[in-house]
Amino acid sequence: MEVNAITERIIGAGMSVHSALGPGLLESAYLGCMVHELRKRGLRVESEVALPVEYDGTRIDVGYRLDLLVENEIIVELKAVERVLPIHQAQLLTYLKLSEKPIGLLINFYVLHLRDGIKRMINAQPLRPSASSVVQTNDKDFR
Repeated sequence: MEVNAITERIIGAGMSVHSALGPGLLESAYLGCMVHELRKRGLRVESEVALPVEYDGTRIDVGYRLDLLVENEIIVELKAVERVLPIHQAQLLTYLKLSEKPIGLLINFYVLHLRDGIKRMINAQPLRPSASSVVQTNDKDFR
């Protein structure tokens, strides 16, 4: 299935969940309902997927977890916060780079209309498989 078609189905699932539950619940409630709704729509979904960091040739599990991984292609990061902050967007971008996935959705359920709580992000700079650091820099002294 094409990436845009998958993201459309994910957004549709989010809208169904939000319409049924509204804002104000904990993120974990939306997570469980999203898993159910996505599976109901025929999508493969995994929740709380471990995301290790590769450093110095070693994979290190430092506790990063993807909220949802849909069709092994799209990362969905769920929030239930009053306002999405730049750190939330940075978190999703980092997850995209570490996992080398192409597209991520940041969905904040703490909004009146879910369309105002959805941000689609693209992985424009995937890490090289042999990268030894999460941070990318142009400064040659840090290589």
